[in-house]
Amino acid sequence: MQSTHCQTRVSNAVKDINGVQIDNLQAGEITVSVASEDTKEEVVKAIEKAGYSVSGKENCDTSEKSKGGCCSK
Repeated sequence: MQSTHCQTRVSNAVKDINGVQIDNLQAGEITVSVASEDTKEEVVKAIEKAGYSVSGKENCDTSEKSKGGCCSK
């Protein structure tokens, strides 16, 4: 997710999911806040559907900001 194209693709994949707020988007990483466990799973699926993998899935906690680095599959 180093290029602007990849950042846009990942951002677009998650931006319209209810309960998601994009906190930071930079080369190789997106940081989001999620409202619930279900929302977290929806975000992961959307990112994977866009062609990227999510690292740090176990670090996603609904009570705090979730950070997952994305890399191309």
